[in-house]
This record gives sequence, structure tokens and C-alpha cells, in this order.
Amino acid sequence: MNADQTDAFSRQSFLGPRSQEFIERCVVGIVGLGGGGSHIAQQLAHLGFLNYVLFDRDVMEESNLNRLIGGTMADVEAGTPKVEIARRTILGIRPKADVRTHQDVWQNQPDELKACDILFGCVDGFDQRRQLEGAARRYLIPLLDVGMDVYQAEDGPPSISGQVILSMPGHACMTCLGFLDEKNLEREAAAYGAAGTHPQVVWSNGILASAAVGLAVDLVTDWSRSLRGTVYLSYRGNLGTLQPDALLRFAPPRCEHFKVGDAGPPVFRSL
Repeated sequence: MNADQTDAFSRQSFLGPRSQEFIERCVVGIVGLGGGGSHIAQQLAHLGFLNYVLFDRDVMEESNLNRLIGGTMADVEAGTPKVEIARRTILGIRPKADVRTHQDVWQNQPDELKACDILFGCVDGFDQRRQLEGAARRYLIPLLDVGMDVYQAEDGPPSISGQVILSMPGHACMTCLGFLDEKNLEREAAAYGAAGTHPQVVWSNGILASAAVGLAVDLVTDWSRSLRGTVYLSYRGNLGTLQPDALLRFAPPRCEHFKVGDAGPPVFRSL
């Protein structure tokens, strides 16, 4: 690392003597570049991450302006792909970054995920989360799931909630935690195509994205010297709190849904 690089990252030198080397070598995958993913891409670039694999098939729309970092009205008028907005944001901060973009679902490019050291999942829906976690577990990649929603109570104000879940290979998965279960998946499948608008706001996405980025930096640098297995943080927007979810206390020490011995690409045999 040259003197200019040392000066550029002097304010984060507490992360460790080789932290910037680890950060610059790390390959980060971000699936979903909307409200949460756009925050994550920007923050990682500021920290000095240089290698990215980005997935999102959507383009910028006017309804995205309330939360998508880097998006402009010009992007709305041009229908700019969200992955290209993220790429522009990253390169504006780190011109030497290697940013591989895919305006597609990750399922069509699964080999791209295998190259990643850490994955961020910013997807909608339980089934999408289950599929992405399954792929991350198969390739032994830590997955940071980020999501939020707004629920309208029958009596009272809307309730903002969200989560950041670190799904570590071998440790409790999102099903172990009770975050994913068959009932939720069945309800989602029954309502397929009738989801309507999905409320999102920039401040809650920013809080959750920042927490996820912090966990990722700890995984890469071990600056806190307290690397852990599964993390489950719950956000309560009405209260302004982000804290460990109570369900984490009941999580099993080892995952029975994704066994480490089942890692690697699937093998198909003739019957």
C-alpha cells in the first residue's frame, strides 16, 4: 500500500494493519440494488472495497427516487438499469474498482456467485431469500440478508420493521431462526402476483444497510475480535431500535437444514 492509500484510509486504520489489503482483495456480491443494496454499494466503495458482482434486473423508476442512492430524475427518464447506477456510484468513488454487473436474476448466472467471498441479499420475498441462502450455503459463503417492511395496523400508526441476518455456513440458518418457515412460503406463493406496492423509505434502509456493512467489515478484518456465527438483528422503526432478536437465543448451535458436507455444486444422477 502506497503513501496516498495510507492517507486515504488513515481514519479507519483501527481495523488492523492489513485491513485495507483484505478489504481490497475481497469480492463482494450484492443481489438487489434497490433501497438497501444501493446503500451497501456506496458504503463499501467509501471503505475501499474494489471487487463487486452486482445483480438486479430492474430499471430506475420515479417511485425509486425516495430511497435509491445515486439515482436521479435523468435515470428515471432514461430507464437506467439499477446495476448501472450502482456501478456509476462505485466508480465515482473508486475509479479502479472492478464492477461486474448483471441486469438479470442471479439464478441465471450462478457461477458468478461462486467467486464471491461475501454476499449481500437485498431481495423481496421469502422464497427468494430461501433460494439465495441455499446457494450461499452450498458454496460456503457468508450471506448478509437485509430487509424491511411497513405494516398498517388496524388501530394505530403504521409499523416499520426490518432485519439484518448473518447466515454463516454450518451455523443456524434463516429457517433455524424461524424467520423462514413453510407457512410464510405458502402464504407468499398463494399471493403471488398480488403483492402490490412494497413500502420503503430511505432512512430505514440506510440503518439496516449500515449494520450489514459493519458486520461484513468485521468478517473481513476481524477488527472487533469477536467474530461470531449467526447474527439476527431486528429493527423497530417506530422505536428507533436495532438489537439482537429474542429468537436468536433459541437457535440451534448447528444447522440441520444445510449441512456442510453437502457443499459444492449439485450432482445429478440418472435413475
